[in-house]
Amino acid sequence: MTDIEARLPHPFYQDADGVNRPPGPRKHPDYARFAAGSPVVPIVRRVGGEPVPALLICRYADVREVLRRQDVFSRAAAAYADEVDVSGTMLGMDGAEHARVRGTVKDAFTRPAVDGLRDAVRTAAEERLSAMVVRGAPADLVRDFAVPFALDVICDLLGLPADDRMRFRRWGDMFLGAGDLSREEAARSAEEMGGYLWEQLEQRRDRPGDDLLGRIATVAADQPVDVQIKLPISLVVGGWETTASSIATFVHVLQTEPYGPAGTGWAHLVAHPERLDGAVAELERLHSTANGDEMPRRVMADVTLPSGARLAAGDIVVPSHDAANRDPAVFPDPERMDFDRAPTPHLSFGHGAHYCIGAHLGALEVRTALGLLLRELPGLRLAVPPDEVPWKPGHAILGPVGLPVTW
Repeated sequence: MTDIEARLPHPFYQDADGVNRPPGPRKHPDYARFAAGSPVVPIVRRVGGEPVPALLICRYADVREVLRRQDVFSRAAAAYADEVDVSGTMLGMDGAEHARVRGTVKDAFTRPAVDGLRDAVRTAAEERLSAMVVRGAPADLVRDFAVPFALDVICDLLGLPADDRMRFRRWGDMFLGAGDLSREEAARSAEEMGGYLWEQLEQRRDRPGDDLLGRIATVAADQPVDVQIKLPISLVVGGWETTASSIATFVHVLQTEPYGPAGTGWAHLVAHPERLDGAVAELERLHSTANGDEMPRRVMADVTLPSGARLAAGDIVVPSHDAANRDPAVFPDPERMDFDRAPTPHLSFGHGAHYCIGAHLGALEVRTALGLLLRELPGLRLAVPPDEVPWKPGHAILGPVGLPVTW
């Protein structure tokens, strides 16, 4: 057996032939074993059909170190090991370049800035839930609530016209690697999305406004066209997709997994709404929507990780937040869902310079949506057996395609 053949195929939602395994809310069972075992696991990624050997970093302290040290662990130098093309985006940059592009929009996503959006986020959630209830049960929680709510929030922030928003769902599926588009359709969708956003930026250069697209149009005007277009693409697609998927995934888990005397996590939170924040933090730890660990990094110099594992210059490493989130040294009894676990310093949003720029906004949206559903629809339940819920196959973001519910 060759070295490549002996390595585990990664990401774990694919088998050795690149065929998607049946998806679901549960993370791959090996993550817990990795977290308690060897700090480094040899894996192989297939990029463009070619095998790329890499090392999965599994311990919490090691993952934090890899995410923290841009000088030693380079995103830009590992672009060839990516399954999704992130060139020209913040995910594909290091150091000063990354800081410059991130600085264009970061002020809109700080905790104080997001706190100022609480009323607008709550109003958007209430309007979408009201519309779903008026249409009546059964409903699709993804299509009828989670997606339009998440799109409303990020598109309002960017300043995108309301009538155009649902087009981004199909465009987003293409950008994140979703399933049923042909190569021709994917290329056409990419061209359409890029062209649309470039027109929006051009309009704001002529008539500057106070929305986020207006800021990008003016502050980032000296950046390459590719960067100017991909910055709002990554914000709008990442902003709605991860939020909507988290809402749907967490509702599914709360409805189906046992928790305490109440029977399910959902029933527990209906009875104890004050525990929602702790519940969301624990759901983020166990059920992050990222479906393939962190983006790969290239090791730029020989280095020893906190665990004692040694890496050589030139190695490709994939820091695994899902393994780190199950490290028993940080999270005792890590596979147990515990809404009272404190603290919960999970790494689902990353760490260091590449910490998810929308983490505060996404957390506010998820807590707002779940809190509203628990209060207004305490009798919410799945309208189909749990194993009949369809999940996204081969998608960078984990979550249900649809979530049929009734109440």
